[in-house]
Amino acid sequence: MNKFDYMAKYGYEQLIYFYDKETGLKGITCIHDTTLGPALGGTRLWNYASEEEAVEDALRLARGMTYKNAVAGLNLGGGKTVLIGDPEKVKSEAYWRAFGRYVQSLNGRYITAEDVNTNTEDMDYIAMETSNITGLKKTSGDPSPFTASGVYWGMRASCLEMYGSDELKGKKVLVQGVGQVGYNLVKFLVNDGAKVFVTDIKKAKLDRVASDFPVTIISPEDIFKDTYDIFAPCALGAIINDETIPQFKFKIICGAANNVLKEERHGVVLQNLGILYAPDYVVNAGGVINVYQEILGYDPEEAKRKVKRIYNKVLEIFKIAKEKEITPAQAANHLAEERIRVIRNIRSNYIVRK
Repeated sequence: MNKFDYMAKYGYEQLIYFYDKETGLKGITCIHDTTLGPALGGTRLWNYASEEEAVEDALRLARGMTYKNAVAGLNLGGGKTVLIGDPEKVKSEAYWRAFGRYVQSLNGRYITAEDVNTNTEDMDYIAMETSNITGLKKTSGDPSPFTASGVYWGMRASCLEMYGSDELKGKKVLVQGVGQVGYNLVKFLVNDGAKVFVTDIKKAKLDRVASDFPVTIISPEDIFKDTYDIFAPCALGAIINDETIPQFKFKIICGAANNVLKEERHGVVLQNLGILYAPDYVVNAGGVINVYQEILGYDPEEAKRKVKRIYNKVLEIFKIAKEKEITPAQAANHLAEERIRVIRNIRSNYIVRK
């Protein structure tokens, strides 16, 4: 990948490498677009196989955050940080505080939060060195239940579009990945009477969810063998690709994972197969909606009300897709790009701020 060509094609602003010798901290922050406000996006800690893989993840995730924040109506741009390392080995107070100092050096252009393999305890250490952080224990806390809630409402909207009813009772739902978000999603689904099937590469996570809820465990190797009504990808992205699509036996895809379409053309393939795809960055926006309330002045009930609006937003996207004869993914992109375009234009006039 030629990084500058890729950044020019998709309108990126910054791609920043950082390293701390003392703690071994190494990672990449990507800021995609700050038209709507400072770039907000979580910090993901992953043992990437290569630097190139980490860069690609940062780029894709940052752009996804721009679109997510735009469609959710938040005055935030999109960014993301990926840290390279083994989550079981690298974490320490010094590690996170070193990262916090790095975030602070960006002077408010980037606001961080938790993501894969990071938690509220890590955020508290980071907050010792920077104010540019959300999702702290003392304020909004763990955003995972809110992310799961958004996916739940998106799933109900998808059922209404596909089946004419938004009820989940009796629906067979396959949840891939039962970490913090997936676990909470299972709770919503079980409470609504869905028949829930779960899979994960980590046995401890499966044991936990199986001990708490009446679910059926599916081995990762057998994930697409059976027929389901709904597939909820809640692990890492790019699960919808040329290799997996021929195995799909379900009518709806609605999950918490980011960038589940490996390529944009896969959205077209799904539509041609009659599979309804609820755009990931729309349905999984509950977490960022919640932490944005922290910036405004945290009110958990207001956060819940705003997350519930994902239901209507998903229906709006399906309507636009049908009217314009495009895919739901393209319709969601259209909404995001139009909001960014309008705000960029009204900000073209110079104003003196005192």
